Amino acid sequence: MVRVFSKGSRRRAVSLLVALTFLVMAGSGVLAFFRPFSIRLVGLHSLMGFVFLVFVVAHVTNNGRNLKTYLKSRVVWLVTLVSVGLSVLFYLQPSPVKGVLALSRNLGPALDRFEATGEGMVYHYHPSDDYRLKLTLMAGPSYEVEAPPRVAIWLENQGGYHIKTLRAPESGEDDLPYWQFKRDGWAKAKAEAEKDPEVDAVSSPTPNGSFDPADYILPADPETSTPFRLLIEINDPDDGNQPSLVYAVEIDNLEPRTFQLLDLVGYPVREEQEGKEAWALFFVDDSVTTALGLVDSALLEINRRSGG
Repeated sequence: MVRVFSKGSRRRAVSLLVALTFLVMAGSGVLAFFRPFSIRLVGLHSLMGFVFLVFVVAHVTNNGRNLKTYLKSRVVWLVTLVSVGLSVLFYLQPSPVKGVLALSRNLGPALDRFEATGEGMVYHYHPSDDYRLKLTLMAGPSYEVEAPPRVAIWLENQGGYHIKTLRAPESGEDDLPYWQFKRDGWAKAKAEAEKDPEVDAVSSPTPNGSFDPADYILPADPETSTPFRLLIEINDPDDGNQPSLVYAVEIDNLEPRTFQLLDLVGYPVREEQEGKEAWALFFVDDSVTTALGLVDSALLEINRRSGG
């Protein structure tokens, strides 16, 4: 029988495979740092890493005798110590390392991102490559970056029903009663629909009855989509004398606009209707002072890209 590969050929082939897979891993790692998140790129890097491990094991098997002599060298232990030290440093991510990572465009696979800075607050939401939403709240004179106000961001259909919370406060939900009331009402309707499958209160073919955010943000048929609203409620928990304020804007996919300013629509007041809790929005009057200074302006930016 003719031997296709000699022992030396196998060693050279494994060494070459180790080098090539390493180049793919290095290249995909660099691209992942400088490009936005891509599941294909991450998949390439991760899966090639497993292939690389297989070839490394084969390489060690083929060259075990020679590698044993390296272990007697002090340089090997010094290199190992440096590698372990760098791994720990990069894992813990002290400030200098975070500064370098901040240069990366890879923000991860999250659909949304919220930032609070001295200039205000910015919310990003991109459910697909064809739809990117950005909400910028410019800081007013009452805004404090050390203690930023609590904010909730959500969507409502034309019937005024909550359909999706985009951003919920990390704490202090009671400081945002209007959003909390809307959200709790939606949760109750959803629970009732799940108990009784014949009553579809979560998704309905009627424009004002659908509670599915996809019917509004990314409708299957844009020509039949209906307008909806984006709302924010903002409150300073350290100022108990001031109410929360609600801002809103209407979004219409049939008449798309890239930039829209949110309007101040009022402050919430608790009422009762037929013995049930209800919340109404009252026009802002002279009693509202510092709360008005939390936000100088609120700008909504939506970038849509037609498919094809």
